Amino acid sequence: MTDFLIATNNAHKVEEFKRILLPLGINVISAKDAGIDLGDVVEDGKTFAENAKIKALSAFRKSGLPSIADDSGLCVDALSGAPGIYSARFGGEDIPQSHRNELLLSEMQKSNISSRAARFVSSICCVFAEDDIIAVEGVCEGTIAHSPCGDGGFGYDPLFIYEDGRCFGTISGDEKDKVSHRGRSLRALRDKLISRKDVL
Repeated sequence: MTDFLIATNNAHKVEEFKRILLPLGINVISAKDAGIDLGDVVEDGKTFAENAKIKALSAFRKSGLPSIADDSGLCVDALSGAPGIYSARFGGEDIPQSHRNELLLSEMQKSNISSRAARFVSSICCVFAEDDIIAVEGVCEGTIAHSPCGDGGFGYDPLFIYEDGRCFGTISGDEKDKVSHRGRSLRALRDKLISRKDVL
């Protein structure tokens, strides 16, 4: 079984990757587990897909291992798609996520748009070699709550209400994986990988 390096220092993302991919027969290791310093990667792409590719290629070049990177975020209609690719930096680089959530709700309240429609997007790029790259994307539609609900998940999960009416902040990781943007993109990746006899 091939080892895949997960190109992120986000422990929550590593946990999600492992939880979703290991049962699919894909062995994943974090940069920390592999003893690899991913360093600071300049994510200057204009889309989730471009940033995922930048991160995956950087990890591959530093490790020589097949590398998987995810770039994901929340896109809110009332904010013209913001925070989008800037989801992790919305409001500033080093502020607590709870402050980002409060800022998001505040900005929505200021907007003249009543719609609370939003979606989580996850773009994943898997690099085997400079000229051997797989890219997939997963989207999860929903709405933004009027106030945080639950203390589960991470990031904007306490604000996101999936289309069946449940908030990501109130459901288990396994439940979230079945419907989330990242669950969908990782299963799409698995479908791409399964056709490669040299991988699975």
